[in-house]
Amino acid sequence: MTPPPIPPSIFPSAEADARRGNTPTAVPQTEHPAYRLAFQDDEFLVRKDLRPVRFQLELLKTELLLAEAGIESTFVFYGSARIPSPEEAPALLAAATTPEQKLVAERLAAKALYYDVARELARLVSSHCEEGQRCFTVCSGGGPSIMEAANRGAWDVGAPSLGLNIVLPHEQVPNPYVTPGLSVQFHYFALRKMHFLMRAKAVAVFPGGYGTFDELFELLTLVQTGKVAPLPILIYGRDFWNRVVNFEALAEEGVIARADLDLLHFVETAEEGWAIVKAHYGL
Repeated sequence: MTPPPIPPSIFPSAEADARRGNTPTAVPQTEHPAYRLAFQDDEFLVRKDLRPVRFQLELLKTELLLAEAGIESTFVFYGSARIPSPEEAPALLAAATTPEQKLVAERLAAKALYYDVARELARLVSSHCEEGQRCFTVCSGGGPSIMEAANRGAWDVGAPSLGLNIVLPHEQVPNPYVTPGLSVQFHYFALRKMHFLMRAKAVAVFPGGYGTFDELFELLTLVQTGKVAPLPILIYGRDFWNRVVNFEALAEEGVIARADLDLLHFVETAEEGWAIVKAHYGL
């Protein structure tokens, strides 16, 4: 049965009152900031006291945007903003002048293969859904490198993708492959990380630094403690991860259970990772 239509409100809309409020008679009282409508008062909204309200707004704006876009589930990509694409690797190597810079450039250039892996994985997951469906929608941090590769893979097959960007001390422009209507900017890391996981059905983690570690270990903690239902967590680059984190030692020291190691799936190729996801969901 079709629900009855919602009757029109007897109150004026916020838009209507905003228009009226923006054209007041110019007298000392209306010129003072105190007279501004609260939801149009930028100085008021950025006060320290309004932080809880900004939390709610940052959570709600993205939630409404994704719901209205029909985003049913996401496939999240984490990884470094510094790994070059294969096309960029030669320039990175050429720019290195000191022995230390050359060594770092060589290590980053060696990881350029993961740009292609992330791009191919995004192509695979973006091609899974029926036309018009928004399942396994690629979701990245919206920036360069591995994030760009993820959005680019979705773009390759004409699929939409999300970019959850964040304000940083240095300017960060969304990569050109994010769907414009699904490009969101956050102030709070906590709210951004929450949106990474609210619709996540799988997460692919590529080599990265502090930001990637933060995202990975928060996810592992949430699954380990039952705050998030188990989902495929694909770890790309076994050699890298075993060098920078001794997961086995954590179990040997008793600070995690040995079964906690099973939360991770070490993989190297796009096909291998996608096969684990398909097996998990019986696709």
